[in-house]
Amino acid sequence: MDKIIMEHGSGGRATGELIREIFEAQFNSDVLSEMEDAAVVPGDATIAMTTDSFVVTPLEFPGGDIGRLCICGTVNDLCMRGAVPKYITCGFILEEGADVETLRRLVKSMAETANEAGVKIVAGDTKVIEGNGGIYINTAGVGFVPKGVDIKAKNATADDVIIVSGNVGDHHATVLSQRMGIKNTIVSDNAPLQEMVGKLTSNNIPVHVLRDVTRGGLATVLKELALSSSLTFEIAQDSLPVDPQVQSFCGLLGLDPLYMGNEGKMVAIVPREYADKAVELIKSSKYGENACIIGEVKNPADDSEKGALVMKTKIGGRRFLDILQGEGLPRIC
Repeated sequence: MDKIIMEHGSGGRATGELIREIFEAQFNSDVLSEMEDAAVVPGDATIAMTTDSFVVTPLEFPGGDIGRLCICGTVNDLCMRGAVPKYITCGFILEEGADVETLRRLVKSMAETANEAGVKIVAGDTKVIEGNGGIYINTAGVGFVPKGVDIKAKNATADDVIIVSGNVGDHHATVLSQRMGIKNTIVSDNAPLQEMVGKLTSNNIPVHVLRDVTRGGLATVLKELALSSSLTFEIAQDSLPVDPQVQSFCGLLGLDPLYMGNEGKMVAIVPREYADKAVELIKSSKYGENACIIGEVKNPADDSEKGALVMKTKIGGRRFLDILQGEGLPRIC
């Protein structure tokens, strides 16, 4: 790894190598090394922390913009540890020539989304650099983990059920459509997920794992979770929720919805006996109306299936899925 290349931002294998070999190796933090969406740290209360950066192009797209995106992304990372999001800080990198009215709209969108998610933006920073009018945002968030909640990637157990909160690929298809000038009515799914997570935890669903489905798509997320638990994750192709228009879009461009990113969907892994109730609670939440069960967690049949992600195909075959390799164009967050 001599030079940083675009693939290092794809959310796939190269991104993982960059994180492990550069950041994790130097920061030497046991909390960071858990590689969760948000860090849970001790204090007078159990605190979750996270940070993220947003560089999407275009800045505004059907269903959202970089302002809504940065709040949703930060809130959702906190939620994936079962935390109640509370506070957000934001940093702006503004290139010379950035349009002031565009910036005003983006900041207004951030404020509206923060209000929807029940969080306060409490600190920030702005830098202006030479460039061509770009706008980039970094956010950090803090939330509080309720007593007794312990949600992390390695907690999946055999006979758990895998739930996804809705259709996959919407955000990726929206951004790519805008970049390519393809006319359709696909709308980004970027949304804060605090309501559905709160319903799960407040109704005593013993959630083992939560993870939001962003860069790298559903397959990358599930493969990473399978590796964390050293178990076999098995999903059914005919159970995957994909909007028909997104499916057609993928067919046109030769894309796989399993590797397309989202900004308002999550995976929940729960014990089998709680699965139906969990789906019911997610469906009753805002943005969760298309939630469904897509698979299960199993003990591996042999060593070759430890950490494996297997998809049962519509014709009865078994397809082994891996982490995204290469660049998952376009940059979606």
